[in-house]
Amino acid sequence: MNTANMHVMDKPRGSLADSVCRRIADEIALGNFVPGSKLDEVMLAERFQVSRTPVREALKQLAIMGLVDCRPNRGSVVSAMSTEQLDQMFEAIGELEAACARHAALRMTPDDRDVLRELHAEGRAAMQASDFERYDAANLALHSAIIRGSYNAVLIDLATSLRHRVSPFRRTQFHNIERMGESFEEHAVIVEAILAHDAAATYRQMRTHLQSARTATSRVAPAWASAQPLAK
Repeated sequence: MNTANMHVMDKPRGSLADSVCRRIADEIALGNFVPGSKLDEVMLAERFQVSRTPVREALKQLAIMGLVDCRPNRGSVVSAMSTEQLDQMFEAIGELEAACARHAALRMTPDDRDVLRELHAEGRAAMQASDFERYDAANLALHSAIIRGSYNAVLIDLATSLRHRVSPFRRTQFHNIERMGESFEEHAVIVEAILAHDAAATYRQMRTHLQSARTATSRVAPAWASAQPLAK
């Protein structure tokens, strides 16, 4: 057993299921588990060197995310999602997060803005260390802070729900080290606009950032390459 697998197996059960969930989601987002393919619990347990229990829990999480279809007495399969559907999800989350960012530029408190600076600094440290997992976590935290900073409960609920579905695909982009640097620079422009209370620029830059994330996903995972770019 390799060191990575030993590290995963040493985690508490809940954390272990979360880890297996992320790893299966990565395989789906990278195109290694294609839509319609069966996800056999025994095969997955052997692949990730874990028992079937965390695999079963992970598949339930993936079903909630819409990545897997769990069929009673027939097992689980990767959900049949097209590149067009993924394009539309990225377009929708781009609009939702851009709207949240626009409101955040005007509504974030001084404390919120201090937290935003700290999260952006953490992103810089992760990027400079070329640490994929750390940057992914910093990216999630930064976007979450901006969404919460909109102080609009309906927007927060909608954006968080859709973001959860798109997150495995957004995560794949950071397998490309160069993309970390690009993402950080895009964050820098967004953070600067928020701190300047510039709602229009914040909206525009966040929307562009999510469009760039979709393009980056296509580069890392050709199986999900956009068939027809959506009009801007």
